[in-house]
Amino acid sequence: MTSFSSSAKKPQGSARTIFNVTSGNFLEMYDFMVFGYYATAIAKTFFPGDDPFASLMLTLMTFGAGFLMRPLGAIILGSYIDHHGRRKGLLLTLGLMAIGTLTIAIVPGYNMLGAAAPILILLGRLLQGFSAGVELGGVSVYLSEIAPKNRKGFFVSWQSGSQQVAVIFAALLGLGLNHLLAKDQVTDWGWRIPFFIGCLIVPFLFWVRRMLEETEAFSQRKVHPSMRQIVRGVASNWALVLAGMLMVVTTTVMFYMITAFTPTFGKTVLMMSDKQSFLVTLCVGLSNLIWLPIMGAVSDRYGRRPLLILFTVLMIATAWPVLHWLVGSPTFSHLLEAELWLSFLYASYNGAMVVYLAEVMPAEVRATGFSLAYSLATALFGGFTPAMSSYLIHATGDKAMPGVWLTFAAVCGLLGTLLIKRLVQQYQTRQTSEPVAQM
Repeated sequence: MTSFSSSAKKPQGSARTIFNVTSGNFLEMYDFMVFGYYATAIAKTFFPGDDPFASLMLTLMTFGAGFLMRPLGAIILGSYIDHHGRRKGLLLTLGLMAIGTLTIAIVPGYNMLGAAAPILILLGRLLQGFSAGVELGGVSVYLSEIAPKNRKGFFVSWQSGSQQVAVIFAALLGLGLNHLLAKDQVTDWGWRIPFFIGCLIVPFLFWVRRMLEETEAFSQRKVHPSMRQIVRGVASNWALVLAGMLMVVTTTVMFYMITAFTPTFGKTVLMMSDKQSFLVTLCVGLSNLIWLPIMGAVSDRYGRRPLLILFTVLMIATAWPVLHWLVGSPTFSHLLEAELWLSFLYASYNGAMVVYLAEVMPAEVRATGFSLAYSLATALFGGFTPAMSSYLIHATGDKAMPGVWLTFAAVCGLLGTLLIKRLVQQYQTRQTSEPVAQM
């Protein structure tokens, strides 16, 4: 079996290459953020009802349902990438994501299509989730394989960095729409505009991704395993995948808490305006974008595990107290301060975690193993963070309950970090392409 291109050149570790590979990752996260930001409007359009909470919960569950497809996408599309190449796989995931985005943008509401409308929206979300199941893994593996040995943390951090650009862009659109349109107009039809903008960006993203070259690490392997062999290889490393999943629980719960859930939390729980909620989300995206590459570079210098342990402990110690302080005095400045602290914890942990996970996976199943660990964590925990947070508040009456969910996620990350070193040593003989990650 030959590689994608026998004449593939070594991708250059440059800013242009990083931009080209992370561009599709931007679209994937942009679509997820927009759906979360406009959950209330989408609920009224596709899930109308007499109970606003029930309507919102149906929408947030639909948001979470897309994540249930991620493990399937991780296995099927991850196997495709590990067999056919990083470049081909990244083009395929971009195409699938675009179809899902277009579906959500053009489907008429419940008043026109009846029950077919929410079904079509759910199908669009499932397709987005299927493609996203390997998008993060494909991008992270590509960046890891093209990065200089002593700069892998910095390079891979831009996978998450591109997500923050999506958060910033979506938040700016939200601020613009709320400035130009009346609230009723945004609820009735204005929420569709960001989805159409996402569709308009797709041709440009295809153009830049087509310029990608296959990674040297993939091209130099003479034999690329079949899907059956890849699935068997992942199965034999199941403990490593599960430990990786525990580590990802922390980052995915934190991310969706401070980005996708912030507008809903600000509006429905803290009773702030749409503009205030979107402005805080914008600042969170900027904060994440600043801290991610910095902490990725710090992990290159001082190692991954020290940062992972330090920041999970800080999350455990501060998540609930910070939320409790916020809901006790719910002002705009307090929301901003709380979110920026959580942003610092998230970015510091994630800057080391993503590259670490890419390093510990066996080279022959790297995209599949990484993507499966990531997608399982997102499907089971992170994707349902908005819904879980809303439910916990509703069930207990305690507006600070999302802090308990964050604490649980941090405990998972700490356990995963402590377990994975022993598992890496156990499977060390199977990692033939690259040395074991920094311990």
